[in-house]
Amino acid sequence: MLTKIIPGTSFKDNLQLLPPIDGVGQVDLLDDEGTVLASIENQPGKKGSVAVYQYLHQAFGTLDAQAAAHGLEVFAEHVADARERPGAHPNVDRLLAIAEGAAPLSISIR
Repeated sequence: MLTKIIPGTSFKDNLQLLPPIDGVGQVDLLDDEGTVLASIENQPGKKGSVAVYQYLHQAFGTLDAQAAAHGLEVFAEHVADARERPGAHPNVDRLLAIAEGAAPLSISIR
């Protein structure tokens, strides 16, 4: 397992602490039956989310409430905006839901 970072208050600064995403095409999130519920492609506008979810996979192995809460710390200032505008940040919304009791997900890096 990867050593967990200590997130600061800036998403941009936190991204600098995460492992590189070179070679990552996308991140898939799967339910307990192996069904892909969401995919995050490594493309402009989503690279930060790809980096966070890859990091959570490496640091926690699964996306449970503990991993989701840590991921929210990494997303920093984007969490408040996601709470105010549900749907504007779906990758943060997903972490909020899991941190608040939704079913854990598996993470697959492709």
